[in-house]
Amino acid sequence: MTVFAGQLAIVTGGASGLGAATVRALAASKMRVAIFDLDEERGRALAEELGSTYCKVDVADPASVAQGLERATAEGTLRVMINCAGIGPAAKTVSRGAAHDPSLFMRTISVNLAGTFNCASQAAAIMSAQRPEGADQARGVIINTASVAAYDGQIGQVAYAASKGGIVGMTLPMARDLADKGIRVCTIAPGLFLTPLLQSLPPEAQDSLGRQVPFPSRLGNASEFAALVLHIMENPMLNGEVIRLDGAIRMAPR
Repeated sequence: MTVFAGQLAIVTGGASGLGAATVRALAASKMRVAIFDLDEERGRALAEELGSTYCKVDVADPASVAQGLERATAEGTLRVMINCAGIGPAAKTVSRGAAHDPSLFMRTISVNLAGTFNCASQAAAIMSAQRPEGADQARGVIINTASVAAYDGQIGQVAYAASKGGIVGMTLPMARDLADKGIRVCTIAPGLFLTPLLQSLPPEAQDSLGRQVPFPSRLGNASEFAALVLHIMENPMLNGEVIRLDGAIRMAPR
């Protein structure tokens, strides 16, 4: 990680879950880290603990993203953008004779897919204006978060799966768009991870979900997601790729 030491990484959704674990891993690697999140209490507390920067950012709002980027990049040279912010409402296409709430569907697309695009595209514009580094003349890395639901969406996940499938579909063309600028783009598609949502379930429910994973038969730890983020940053040949991080699970319909 010496190539990134002292430089800036931004993590959206960095106040909790996979994002917070990533923030901790980056800070331990001696990077400057900015947390983009709507949860002010958690975001400020984590930033204060790690000596990082917190910015209240709504990723679905391009103007909010631009303001956050302006503030964060005053702290250092932006080399890494990691998009973890997302929501996961549950609703069927038709339930009790009523169609899926279109505003809920569009909100999910707006936060998960458009939010990822807003942060990635604006960060790429900043990176592309920076001085390239190293033998490969690299300017930066963008890492997005999809989900195995992009491939194995379950009953009630039509909005969530569509939003995450969009992130998967965006990965390769974005990597190709940015190749001549020395910016890599990858996406991680996590399976069942011990995030705040699953942590709220009773222990027996957590164990039941973990047993669905072929090997290791448990829920993933957020630190394992963060470890993959660090590896993608360090390995310059990882580009345009979506990596399932899921213990070989393939989700059942429900």
